[in-house]
Amino acid sequence: MPTLKLDSIVLTASLLALSACAPAPLKAPLTAAPAPAAEAKKPALPNQELTSQSLYQYLVGEVALQRNQPELAADALLDLAKNSRDPRLAKRATEAAVQGRQAIQAANAAELWQSLEPDSPQATQAAAALLLNSGRLSESRPYLEKILAGEGESRANGFLHINQMLARQRDRDAVLELVRELAKPYPELAEAHFAVAQAAWNAGKHDEAFAELRRVDTLKPGWEPAALFRGLALQQTSVPDALGFYRDFLQDHPKAREVRLAYARLLVGEKQYHQARAEFQRVMDDAPNNPDIAFAIGLLAMQEGDFEAADTYLQKALGNGYKDSDVVRLYLGQVAEERKRWDEATKWYDSVEQGEYYINAQTRHASLLAKQGKLDEARQRLQQAQAQNNQQRAALIQAEAQLLREARMYQDAFDVLGKGMEKLPNNPELLYDHAMAAEKLDKLDVMEKDLRHLIQLKPDNAHAYNALGYTFAERGIRLPEARDLVEKAAALAPEDAFIMDSLGWVYFRLGQPAKALEILRHALELSRDPEIAAHLGEVLWSQGQHDEARSVWQSALKQSPENEALRNVMQKFK
Repeated sequence: MPTLKLDSIVLTASLLALSACAPAPLKAPLTAAPAPAAEAKKPALPNQELTSQSLYQYLVGEVALQRNQPELAADALLDLAKNSRDPRLAKRATEAAVQGRQAIQAANAAELWQSLEPDSPQATQAAAALLLNSGRLSESRPYLEKILAGEGESRANGFLHINQMLARQRDRDAVLELVRELAKPYPELAEAHFAVAQAAWNAGKHDEAFAELRRVDTLKPGWEPAALFRGLALQQTSVPDALGFYRDFLQDHPKAREVRLAYARLLVGEKQYHQARAEFQRVMDDAPNNPDIAFAIGLLAMQEGDFEAADTYLQKALGNGYKDSDVVRLYLGQVAEERKRWDEATKWYDSVEQGEYYINAQTRHASLLAKQGKLDEARQRLQQAQAQNNQQRAALIQAEAQLLREARMYQDAFDVLGKGMEKLPNNPELLYDHAMAAEKLDKLDVMEKDLRHLIQLKPDNAHAYNALGYTFAERGIRLPEARDLVEKAAALAPEDAFIMDSLGWVYFRLGQPAKALEILRHALELSRDPEIAAHLGEVLWSQGQHDEARSVWQSALKQSPENEALRNVMQKFK
């Protein structure tokens, strides 16, 4: 039952964020932003006398808006607009209905507004968007056609805008049919085929989508929006195909910056960090002062262990105004620490302000002090750090206990966690760590009590089931119960390598080595963790497969030469 090291968690999270290249699904807002269009002619306003009744209705509407009663305002203003035929009042009624989230009323008001001001692009787009928002797909078609009635760039942008408005529609087949009809009059317009491609993909018609994208490429070679969409579509079917497409596209269109960024992020997602770094570097060559790209290269340099380059690029990101300066300072501290520049690392950690990364920086600073033999000072720093909430308080207690465990002061770690639980008795993280500290001291009754409590609080906490089951298996006790506990954990987290490791170990203890080997091999495929390798090697050795056991151990030893569990099992079978 190996555990992750804390040091890599923030970097891993940042790399995952860096690789998140698929955008969120497009959503159609209640009122869509207007597509570029020619200025509307000023509407002919009705020549109508202002009566006391119409004035009263208008004031009712406006006062209702000021008092945050948009439903009343919409009713009053729409009724007045119908009677007066004034487009300004219809527009105001539309706005009030939108504010009150009255979808049907808003659509009706927008239709009236458009009929009173037919040359207004804003009115046309509002009517189309609000009818779509009300689920009235067929009624929106005349307004969508009007959006596309412009010439040149206006029509092209209209198709792109329409895709955004249609994105929230649930009947994807109906959307596809509508977009096909809208695009039919424009066979030579790339944006029309692009709109069909998107609608076809959303409707599950992937072959049609790719055919339309090929037509787009013929009409508008090197167009980045279509290339980005094609790359994202390919990722859902075959990541290697997506990588190949991006690579080939960039050979023909080396200046396609957004496609290169998408390619680089996908490489990060596939853990091809060296290639990703090269792609980000090419983007930076064209945009040398871009802080986001400098930050990305800095992270990738850290991942590759090139700490000198990491320092250079992270400093560049900070100097050029990266939006989250604290995370850059945190990484710069870690880089300085890796380069054994303790004073510099301390300076960076101390410069991280209260916020998302403050506790992490304080923890890193304390760990640095402990490495220098200043354990008391490290503990004092953690105890004096300014926590803003219970989650941060728990994190500081965990960090102090971790320093004590690393110093092999297991009883002190247990005591620190116990004291923390007096103030935070139901904190899941403290319960788990206290249980693990109790296990280290052979206080199995305390460990089981903590983990049972945690399971009661968090029935879906896979690691609580796993820890309890693995502890029973490791001690050769209550093995059927151990199997049930770890199988429950595996059902909750089926691809967790460490839970797979526990499950394999349980079956080995139950006298089922063949099943244990199958599970442990899978666990090692998921994670090259040295403790998984230790278990797999031991089971192999027990089955007389000594050469393979040695090979597994030696391979793990190269990556983790100081791992205690691995060294112990190798010594055991020396």
